[in-house]
Amino acid sequence: MFFLLELTRELVSNGVRYAIVGGHAVALHGAVRGTVDVDMIIPYEQAQYSLASETLTGLGLRPRLPIDPITAYADRDDLIQNRNMLAWSFLNPDDPLQVVDILITHDLNEMETVDIFVGSNESLAVVGLADLIKMKRASGRPQDLADVEALEKLK
Repeated sequence: MFFLLELTRELVSNGVRYAIVGGHAVALHGAVRGTVDVDMIIPYEQAQYSLASETLTGLGLRPRLPIDPITAYADRDDLIQNRNMLAWSFLNPDDPLQVVDILITHDLNEMETVDIFVGSNESLAVVGLADLIKMKRASGRPQDLADVEALEKLK
């Protein structure tokens, strides 16, 4: 949880709008789920892609593939359709537990988010329950379908 908090503090400090998705979002909504990597979405805006990249590299993370923010933004459709790239991944070469995947398949501007408090005065932006279920159902992966089942019990 420490890396997640450090990450989100830095994103906010640098003006990056984000929402947590994936396994951490499932857990933050209240379902039992273990995960290591942090999955998130950001607005589909060139400035946000650049700010996200600067923030993540400032935390010691490096892109898994040599894709800069301009390419990730401008060539998003090509990356998704022709290269099967669903996430722009960053990892810390010195700490394999620090992995961040920015899902390029979704635009934060089109998603509902909620603030979920962790501790007494800190909150994390998390994609809303309905959008999270929709995302996970659409992926069709067994783990995601199990997450959908667990999330639907929370309604």
